[in-house]
Amino acid sequence: MLYPILTDSRMVMDLSGIWSFKLDDGTGLSNGWQKKALEDAITMPVPASYNDLKEGISFRDHYGWVFYQRNISVPKKIRENERVVLRFDAVTHHAKVFLNGEQICEHFGGFLPFETEIGEILQDGDNLLTVAVDNVIDYTTLPVGGQSGMLGGSSVAGKNYKNKKKQNYPNFDFFNYCGITRPVRIYTTPRTYIEDVTVTADVEDPLADQVKAVLSYQVDIAGGEAPVTVAVLDREGNIVATAEGTKGEISLTNVRLWQPMNAYLYTVKVTAGEDVYELPYGIRTVKVDGIRFLINGRPFYFKGYGKHEDTFPAGRGMNIPMYVKDLSIMKWQGANSFRTSHYPYSEEMMRLCDEEGFVVIDETPAVGINFDFGGGANFNGQKVKTFDPEHGIKTFSHHQDVIRDLIKRDKNHACVVMWSIANEPDSYSEGAYEYFAPLYELARALDPQKRPCTLISVQMAGGPDTDVSAKLSDVICLNRYYGWYFGGPDLEGPEEALRAELQAWEKLGKPLMFTEYGADTVMGIHDTTPVMYTEEYQVDYYKMNNKVFDEFAFVVGEQAWNFADFMTSQSMLRVQGNKKGLFTRDRKPKLAAHYFKERWNNIPNFEYK
Repeated sequence: MLYPILTDSRMVMDLSGIWSFKLDDGTGLSNGWQKKALEDAITMPVPASYNDLKEGISFRDHYGWVFYQRNISVPKKIRENERVVLRFDAVTHHAKVFLNGEQICEHFGGFLPFETEIGEILQDGDNLLTVAVDNVIDYTTLPVGGQSGMLGGSSVAGKNYKNKKKQNYPNFDFFNYCGITRPVRIYTTPRTYIEDVTVTADVEDPLADQVKAVLSYQVDIAGGEAPVTVAVLDREGNIVATAEGTKGEISLTNVRLWQPMNAYLYTVKVTAGEDVYELPYGIRTVKVDGIRFLINGRPFYFKGYGKHEDTFPAGRGMNIPMYVKDLSIMKWQGANSFRTSHYPYSEEMMRLCDEEGFVVIDETPAVGINFDFGGGANFNGQKVKTFDPEHGIKTFSHHQDVIRDLIKRDKNHACVVMWSIANEPDSYSEGAYEYFAPLYELARALDPQKRPCTLISVQMAGGPDTDVSAKLSDVICLNRYYGWYFGGPDLEGPEEALRAELQAWEKLGKPLMFTEYGADTVMGIHDTTPVMYTEEYQVDYYKMNNKVFDEFAFVVGEQAWNFADFMTSQSMLRVQGNKKGLFTRDRKPKLAAHYFKERWNNIPNFEYK
């Protein structure tokens, strides 16, 4: 799905702003709230998560549907001559969209775009646009919801009890922020239009003094037939090569490669009849070679973090100023990469990473596919296996859908160097291989660039003998907490255990990186003797882990957990959220941030080991 842009043939109307809003009382859809102006509505900004924008627990932890509403109008001249499309960049998690009371589309999944044509059903003057949004998560959704919280249930006098009030039980450790979290737009195209553009690059020798490359392109046209021309422009806007036809090759000489932290973007300008689309495109190579991860033929070392799209008070809502600030902080620290934990990030962030040169591991929203976490694994009080055919996870079909949609959206991004199929799934139990092998196969078949694929391995998965990632992943990605959840506050025993596990993985002959490792740390808590939760302990924890990483040539990266503190559901283990950030939620550095600044600025992006 092409990102909406202004061109000579396309117009974009942003519907961001203040919408009318109302929490459902359980009767909204059946009583026809979508058919008329909402009664007793309150104000709500779009885009944003709604949870923190009004006061009260019943609002913040609302369960079920909410309604958004506003009027829209499009000039008749445009409707009569152009194709008019309504596009939602992300609605979390289930959306029903109504125009003048009639449902026009429905979408499942909260982190990828969807759209529908509306030109022929728009009326003259104002049209009532209503979006009903459901935040319920369960065994069919990604991310997964359970029957009790990830961090365990509650008990009174030794007996388990369940809250009588309906609520979500995230089987994941971040807050279930919901709503219309990314922009809503109306855009136009000619009746015959460019539906999709796919570009790949075959680079002859990325290490040559003068690089040559062949761009292969495919342009999908809808609504009719039209002559197609493709032009490649350099950064200054000069045409460097052209071609004709919906499919072909373009040879380039003296190519400027897209390099990590040194980005260069060409523009691929496609003209199909009256329609024009411009695609920013970085030329680079990605390859796994033995124990090395190569970008443009050179061994790359990942330095960075897992992150969250999490700011106050917008929640998971798009926050472009914070995107810019976050990347600025990363550059200050010497980082070069991050993972989109645990869902696809906004297209604005992906385009910014293309421009800034950050390397991205692009992750699906498949988090919580693991019934060993908390009480989400119970059926009538009995333990259930994750892949139990009757009572286990029901996500496979939806998992396929999000892989298709993610790769279709992000396939042309230079910043994306690897696909993450899932975060901390049950990759070690009966049925795991049968569940994940087809998903890897699907991702590899769909990706025109054939990027490496991985899943992010949870510590309880054990080593290569039990974790199906050993067979399926091109790069082994580990989430490990030696010295925190496993062994803390002792660091000597965890150091030995970490070293022993790496020795086991080393025998595989694949590159390995750490996609999570960290310790909860409350800003401002200090002690002369490092103890857990102090800033000093966090530094000692990272020093121990990094010391071990440096001993192994096949370890190709370190991504700390987390870039910044982030909000979670309430529990006894969380004090207003997860405090593993190197920065606070408002981006103030802890001691560990300065430690990594010194370490990462002394580690080159390439040829570290």
